[in-house]
Amino acid sequence: MDFFETAAELQRWLRAHFPRENERHEWKEWQSLKSNISGRKEGGDLVSYVSALANMEGGCVVIGAQDKTLAPTGIQDFADYTVENVVHRVLGKTPGLPSMGLHVQELHARDTGAVVWLVHVPRHAPRELVLAHDKAWQRDGDSLVELREDRRRAILAEHLAGEDWSAAVVDGATLADLDEAAIAKAREKYAEKHQRESWAAQIPMWSVDKLLDKIGLAIHGRMTRAALLLLGRPESAMALLSPHPVEIIWKVAAERVAEPFHPPFLLTTTDVAQRVRNPNIKLFPLNELLPVTLPRYDTKTVLLEGLHNCLAHQDYAQCGRVVIEETVGMVRMINLGGFFDGQPDEYASGARTPERYRNERLAKAMVEVGMIDKAGFGIHEMVQAQRRRFLPLPDYEGSTPLRTVFNVYGQEIDENYSHWLMERTDLPIEHVLWLDRVQKKHKLDATQVAELRRAGLVEGRSPRLHISARLSVALGQEVEYLDNKGLDAKHYKALVRDLLTLGPQRRAKINAMLLSKLPASIASDHSRKVYIKNLLQDMVREGLIENAGGATNAALWRLRQKS
Repeated sequence: MDFFETAAELQRWLRAHFPRENERHEWKEWQSLKSNISGRKEGGDLVSYVSALANMEGGCVVIGAQDKTLAPTGIQDFADYTVENVVHRVLGKTPGLPSMGLHVQELHARDTGAVVWLVHVPRHAPRELVLAHDKAWQRDGDSLVELREDRRRAILAEHLAGEDWSAAVVDGATLADLDEAAIAKAREKYAEKHQRESWAAQIPMWSVDKLLDKIGLAIHGRMTRAALLLLGRPESAMALLSPHPVEIIWKVAAERVAEPFHPPFLLTTTDVAQRVRNPNIKLFPLNELLPVTLPRYDTKTVLLEGLHNCLAHQDYAQCGRVVIEETVGMVRMINLGGFFDGQPDEYASGARTPERYRNERLAKAMVEVGMIDKAGFGIHEMVQAQRRRFLPLPDYEGSTPLRTVFNVYGQEIDENYSHWLMERTDLPIEHVLWLDRVQKKHKLDATQVAELRRAGLVEGRSPRLHISARLSVALGQEVEYLDNKGLDAKHYKALVRDLLTLGPQRRAKINAMLLSKLPASIASDHSRKVYIKNLLQDMVREGLIENAGGATNAALWRLRQKS
């Protein structure tokens, strides 16, 4: 039993470790355990919640704490349950649940005597459902429902340790089935990776068989599926790997345009990335007229790395394609199979290294020829590339247990986010990740919100949190901010209308009135006159004023006459 001096101290500990209910944490204010461990109410007792947590990634059920606040109310009636025997009762009522990892932790507040149980639930075993009341469960909002078909299929199709689709030898495949240009490129990239080795000078003289064995695409001269994916001639790869389509589809659904790409993927993934439309875009720094101009997408660090990750993690056993969907300002990359080994956020900071790959041999070969980074820095580098470009970070929204969706953004969502990244290159990566979630209207933990608020990065209250626009105030530049911001266009239009109520006026008179009032950010005299010209044209389009004759400074402007 773990003791806390006060219930308030215990509550703080619970809130720190279980900040919100989700697919991993469940809170139950049960004062009595009778009928709540494995009672008649299926979908509402402990074994049902254990099934639901286990069928996802495992988690914890907190018993004896108030919903929402986690204030320790305590268990009053334990019936005949103890922390030892309740484990055996749960195991007996949840077929398929692994016994390793299931345990109960007891917490005690000395001042009130409140006792709280933490039931730690392990993840399901690969390809095995965890049942309760003869049903498999999952969480849906605040309640439990029977396991959905997509999650059921995802569990039953999970990767088994030691299983590698890409490592299988392809009967009948020979060197004649490989593309010569792709082999040459593989040799070049392998030599580049190992240029510091004492044997690097020998690589150009190696036989193709030896080269492929070294890269990992062949096993004692016998071609693997990975070899056909990366180096295969398109017709050979499609025939020898059938019924697997071995295909990447690029599409623009809004225009009903699509194009397929086939092996050798070592070469053709570059063609796919170049097919994505990549015009220059402009981002405007705060208080500056000159924009930052950059390509919509970073082809090498983001598009190619993302596409190569799709190939490395595709669940080829499902016989599907990798799909690249291009929409306005976004590219979505979709591969079959859920995100493999952990969660995307764990890799964004560069702290986690993948322990395994879905296609281990293919991934190893892709590392050897420079297509991916096997140390786990690929996602981190893509995040940093987007950060350096002041654009929204890539994310995995839309992913399911059966497919992984990787989203690359090519335009702003919230200009305040971009302004912060331009002005504060020293922001911790965690703050950047959280700001990105704020601009996308995704939830943050209370501790994350509090930290952003202390840093002056966000305003408002959850769930209407937004990125602060008070950048200059945060930087101690309040006067400069107001001077550069100037007045809104509607105020200048009001001044023009007030002047014209006195009668028609020449453009030179309007210029004389406005030039000194425009913000400091419009620096040159030419830029100021262009601004006034555009302002007057806007007022014409809005039906407020009209030109009574003349051009440029001699133009005579008046309020629009009512017909």
